[in-house]
Amino acid sequence: MRYVSRKPRDDVNVSPEHPLVEAATLAVGVGVATAVVVLLLVVFVDVVLHFVPPSAEVRLFGDWQPDDLVRLDGDDPREAAVADLLARVAARWPDTDYRFRAVVNVSDEPNALAMPGGLIVVTTGLLDDVESENELAFVLGHELGHFRNRDHIRGLGRGVVLTIALAAVSGKSGGVTPGMTVADVTLRSVGRRQEIDADAFGLALVDAEFGHVNGADDFFRRHGESAGGWFATHPAAADRVSRLGEAADSRGYDRQGELTGLSW
Repeated sequence: MRYVSRKPRDDVNVSPEHPLVEAATLAVGVGVATAVVVLLLVVFVDVVLHFVPPSAEVRLFGDWQPDDLVRLDGDDPREAAVADLLARVAARWPDTDYRFRAVVNVSDEPNALAMPGGLIVVTTGLLDDVESENELAFVLGHELGHFRNRDHIRGLGRGVVLTIALAAVSGKSGGVTPGMTVADVTLRSVGRRQEIDADAFGLALVDAEFGHVNGADDFFRRHGESAGGWFATHPAAADRVSRLGEAADSRGYDRQGELTGLSW
């Protein structure tokens, strides 16, 4: 038999699939793979940080100042008063290894954030807004609740993982959303159950400090759903007011009492 050479077919290396279908399949595959990797990293961070005791956290982050996360105002005269109130409220939680500190972040949004090592960041917007020590004490007590339940350290770990993942996907160092920081993602990494538990702990500290819980929910009563900051990452204000009232009644906290004015 005589061999007759033939040219290869023109479509031998061409996929029968439409290019758009192939592109879509590739995009979905990459997205699923990225999501799985991020999920595994988040779980890994949660497991690892669960075994990091507060004493070790304090040794690692006790003097940390998050200048790369928030814009600090070391000259705000209210910072000393906030630190004093934090010390008084934290003293109602005697069996802790943390040494708590407070710094003021320059931001118009009323907000507060628990950071590793015992640091609580409060914004100038929050300090401009609160009307009594009782209000501010509850905000600080709520953040102390995150320390007690170790929400802050897990949240930061998740925030770092998610921010890196967003940066890798978007090609931007700050993530997909302009202005998004690790601190932003950290807040959004805290779940509703964790927020409810932190509220309960904060309410107990307010009652221990003032002998009543009047004023603890004033911040939420005034603003409702209209404010950003805390309201963007925490349970709905109306639900929160209702839940705090129920918690006060069930635990026998006095809901009436004299409010303590701010020193500024």
